[in-house]
Amino acid sequence: MVEDRTPHGAPFRLPDPALVTRTMAEVAERGQRIVSDFLKRQAEDGAHLDPANLGGAFMEMTARLMANPARLVQMQLGFWQDYLTLWQNTARRMMGEPTAAVVAEDPKDRRFKDDAWRENEVFDFIKQSYLLSARFCQSLAGSAEGMTPKAAQKVDFYTRQFVDAMSPSNFVLTNPEVLRKTAETGGENLLKGLSHLLADLERGKGQLRISMTDDSKFKVGENIAVSPGKVVFQNDLMQLIQYSPATKDVLKRPLLIFPPWINKFYILDLRPKNSFVRWAVEQGHTVFMVSWVNPDTHLAQKGFDDYMTEGVFAALDAVEAATGEREVNAIGYCLGGTLLSTTLAYMAAKKIDRIKTATFFVTMTDFEEAGELGVFIDEEQLKGLEEKMAKRGFLEGSDMASTFNMLRANDLIWSFVVNNYLMGQEPFPFDLLYWNDDSTRMPAKMHSFYLRRMYQANDLVKPGAITLLGQKIDLRKIKLPTYLISTREDHIAPWKSTYRATQIYTGPVRFVLAASGHIAGVVNPPDSGKYSHWVNEKLPPTPDEWLAGATELSGSWWPDWQRWVSALAPEKVPARQPGDGKLKPLENAPGSFVQVMASD
Repeated sequence: MVEDRTPHGAPFRLPDPALVTRTMAEVAERGQRIVSDFLKRQAEDGAHLDPANLGGAFMEMTARLMANPARLVQMQLGFWQDYLTLWQNTARRMMGEPTAAVVAEDPKDRRFKDDAWRENEVFDFIKQSYLLSARFCQSLAGSAEGMTPKAAQKVDFYTRQFVDAMSPSNFVLTNPEVLRKTAETGGENLLKGLSHLLADLERGKGQLRISMTDDSKFKVGENIAVSPGKVVFQNDLMQLIQYSPATKDVLKRPLLIFPPWINKFYILDLRPKNSFVRWAVEQGHTVFMVSWVNPDTHLAQKGFDDYMTEGVFAALDAVEAATGEREVNAIGYCLGGTLLSTTLAYMAAKKIDRIKTATFFVTMTDFEEAGELGVFIDEEQLKGLEEKMAKRGFLEGSDMASTFNMLRANDLIWSFVVNNYLMGQEPFPFDLLYWNDDSTRMPAKMHSFYLRRMYQANDLVKPGAITLLGQKIDLRKIKLPTYLISTREDHIAPWKSTYRATQIYTGPVRFVLAASGHIAGVVNPPDSGKYSHWVNEKLPPTPDEWLAGATELSGSWWPDWQRWVSALAPEKVPARQPGDGKLKPLENAPGSFVQVMASD
């Protein structure tokens, strides 16, 4: 490595010529293969130029803005006045005068955590210029009056995507951390970053699939999803795991968990220290977990009703065979909770009394205000999605992952772009991000039904609008005790939408709100000491009224749930081992279904 000096005297290391030569040769070879894979995939998918129909939404916004030119001019004048003030303040600061910021970043914004963004006049100017421009773009997008709600939501969402992408922290020459790293390494960070970029393009077969964590540090069944147990039943759609007891006596009523099949079940069994499964077993529950199949073309015609029969009802029968107990406590997480609520309404109509309590983790049943996921649900996008699914019989796991990542672009996209590609660093090993990257496919028939009938038409909340297994579904018939846990910062199932279920179910309902988001707020063990939760014994009509009357309590909500569920059926029996009943173990937990990757 050759060392030189910058004009300011700081050391500047020149890159090793041999390393540059090897890297460029590798780029040429891998790049040709990546482009070939990308073009092949585009031809197979029949990609549309504007699958999200952004052109129509932004054309509508432009027309609305032009209808009120005076307002537009006023906003532009305000923007330029702020910009002029920033120029003046920067000039004064360069001459040694103290000045106040024209616009300040959010203290929680990690993009600008480096001290240079505040201490260096140039980078402070770059940062404030960006923040002013971002504020102007978002204000402009939100000022177009008279737009349809769907178009307005789409314009707002994709304006923020553009604003986030254009952050100066995402570019080499305007990120002080990257510039320091480049000077220190002689640009080797950028060569390493280029290699990381190529590897991620290869991983996505021509599409960028950003590495969020070091996958080599994790192995399902070895250091995550390690709670001891056995697979005691399986069919086309799922394996059922019975976990080994950790107490001498257990609650008589088993606990049956239905996770979402958008991701894998082991979010509830990541590591021993944050495993809900292990904790529930230690509280004296006989825990059964559904592990959904990662579907392929052969399961294209599996519908929502199949998930009821081969999922919920098959699991109930298996639990009875394994324990002799016909009645269970059930938990549904996200989409698993939507399945549980739908099945409970069916069971109520048929007078099937097997699930005695229901717990819903961050579950939506009323999709009228579905949050930012609604941006992706309109007729044009659904048709395009169905065309793609028709070719393979399923929705690619990477498509779902990309959608969810866009909801938190700065945290789940751009932070990794900076770390991996600009800084040239390896991603940090993190169990939650490993799980997040372990995506699953979705059967075409089921997914189309779910998006159209629930997200788009919001039929689930309409009594009798949906018929499954020959029965009209009416959620108002659910009268058993229910426990709803939602999270205050949820970007997938907004808590104010999940709260609506409290006004639908007609049995005794307990609603608890946890801090943080869709995952961290749920997977929050008591020993972590993280995140508070809110409780309120009353259930007023609106979520704002509920929160106004709620009491904030420190720490995890898990003990509150345990007190609730155990009080409803406190009877205990000797601990049950997997295989004691009529079902003999098929294999060790976590089973083989969870090992199937979406890329397989």
